[in-house]
Amino acid sequence: QVQLVESGGGLVQAGGSLRLSCAASGILSSLNTMGWYRQAPGKQRELVATMSSGGSTNYAISVTGRFTISRDNAKNTVLLQMNSLKPEDTAVYYCNLKDGPLVRNYWGKGTLVTVSS
Repeated sequence: QVQLVESGGGLVQAGGSLRLSCAASGILSSLNTMGWYRQAPGKQRELVATMSSGGSTNYAISVTGRFTISRDNAKNTVLLQMNSLKPEDTAVYYCNLKDGPLVRNYWGKGTLVTVSS
């Protein structure tokens, strides 16, 4: 059973930084994509950034240049460094894993990021 556990959310002032971490436990395929999505109140969940096990990245336009995703394949962890945070980045951030050739989809429980103006 794969589980994802996020940490690192919190309250920060606009312009500040936070780093989110997600650790995956269980048996994972060597081919997978880990990443982050977010959901603000009253809005749909949206992609923030993803990174494949091969190192390919994908970012939402709104975070490009401010957020950086990285991962440690040996430890099955993915990090999201968030800089120059804006109030509109306020949301619950969810870790996501798309695993193996069948693309099994897993979600963490989410961590709240609040950016005050």
